[in-house]
Amino acid sequence: MSRRLLRAPWGRGRKVTVMVAVVVAFGGGGWAAGTRMQSPADAAAAHQPPKAGPVTVAVERRKLTATLVAQGTVEFGAPRSVALAGAVASSGSAADGPAAQLVTKLPQQGAVLTEGSVLMQVSGRPVFVLRGQVPMYRTLGPGASGDDVRQLQLALRRIGQDPGGAGGHYGQGTAGAVTRWYASKGYEAQAPGPEEQKQRGELEQSVTDAQLGLLQAQAGQGAAGGHDGGASSPAASDATRALELKSAKNRLDQANKTLSLFLAAYGTRVPAGEVVFLPDLPVRVDKVKVHLGDTPDGAVATVTSSDVVVQAVVPAADAAQLRQGMPARIETTDGRQVTGVVARVGGAVGSATGGGTGRDGGAAAGDGAGSEAPVPVAVSVPEPGVLKNQAGAAVKATVDLGSSKGAVLVVPVAAVHTSADGQARVRVLRGGRIVDVPVTPGLSAAGQVEVTPRDVPLGEGDQVVVGQ
Repeated sequence: MSRRLLRAPWGRGRKVTVMVAVVVAFGGGGWAAGTRMQSPADAAAAHQPPKAGPVTVAVERRKLTATLVAQGTVEFGAPRSVALAGAVASSGSAADGPAAQLVTKLPQQGAVLTEGSVLMQVSGRPVFVLRGQVPMYRTLGPGASGDDVRQLQLALRRIGQDPGGAGGHYGQGTAGAVTRWYASKGYEAQAPGPEEQKQRGELEQSVTDAQLGLLQAQAGQGAAGGHDGGASSPAASDATRALELKSAKNRLDQANKTLSLFLAAYGTRVPAGEVVFLPDLPVRVDKVKVHLGDTPDGAVATVTSSDVVVQAVVPAADAAQLRQGMPARIETTDGRQVTGVVARVGGAVGSATGGGTGRDGGAAAGDGAGSEAPVPVAVSVPEPGVLKNQAGAAVKATVDLGSSKGAVLVVPVAAVHTSADGQARVRVLRGGRIVDVPVTPGLSAAGQVEVTPRDVPLGEGDQVVVGQ
């Protein structure tokens, strides 16, 4: 009995402890579950976005360069179509009739032609290239006069075949220079043919016959027969001899005149089809437009200057920022670069069409004021380098529109706004509040703009507002 009394309190204590532990466990679980439970209103509030604040970007200080990038194609400048003005000298005999005019040697694509070069051959005859403004339009030979003759004489001087004068009259000096020029190129100039030589002989014989007739008349050997077959009276004989003498003189004068006119146009000629005058030389053969055996009617080739040009098209708004002389970089697809300058904007060489001026003084370009049509742009490449043999290749042209003078304050374009007073401003976040800072905008490039603060300080690292 004494042992039961001693054990009873410990047993009851253990039971109480267990019960308390169970209660605590259930209570703790309930509390934890209660903390995880939310009402619908609490859940909606928990998913609300945080209160919006300003979006800011730090002000930078750096050099700003504005560029315009366009895709272009490599071409050669000043394309010009070349056609022959007439036939070349015939190489056939009179019995064969006129020889066919057929292309026997083609222009060589890519060839560079200087003054006196042979462009091609027609029926075995050369077609030379000379510098001159007046196009070849007729055969030039002895007796011809005009600006085209003077142009030929000046060209002959430049290639080392002095005609002796350059007054615009084709004489024997010019004919001799032409003969020497052709021979220096391995050809024979067009000399008088058999028919002309025969005609000259006949005319010279006529002069000789007329001279003999005059001598006979002067010697009194011309007989004047009477009408009745009897002897003539002395007076009648004298009158007859006088008439015969006068007639003999007239025949001689006429024969000499006819021969002189013939000889004035007799000699070495330049056929209309054997020379092409071009305003500027040298030129490069860009395209050949005939085939061997063709009759050279119409254009036979297209020539260009040796200057490399990159042709591109840009939007009208971008073209308004361009002007002649702006530097450009040309980059090939494999990353090689050369330099160039803007040579043409729109349809006018060296200037843009349309109105308005940009900050740098460049004229707006386009087909008319307010035009939104794309505008052609030509960039010349004085030192073509890697582009020399890349006609038709696609390249990237980057035009430098301008750059700031050293490091300047730069902010995103979106940070600049115009206030009611018409002044440009940026909003700066300072000490938890937004401050308006008046600025003067400058050069703009790639979404960034140069700003100069007015009245209120602005420095590198300041946070400008670009959105909410």
